[in-house]
Amino acid sequence: MTETPEAEVIQEALAIIDKALSEMLHRELVSSNEVSDVLLDLRTVLVKQHALQA
Repeated sequence: MTETPEAEVIQEALAIIDKALSEMLHRELVSSNEVSDVLLDLRTVLVKQHALQA
């Protein structure tokens, strides 16, 4: 079964989230820079897909 582009983007976004969570799971503090990096990575994935659809 072939995934739709939207499903692929969702899978990529989930992979980014899972990776970040696994890296930050056992820490008490997470810097705002690290959180910003994760959010920017997610934004990049979503904007890239939106641009391809336009």
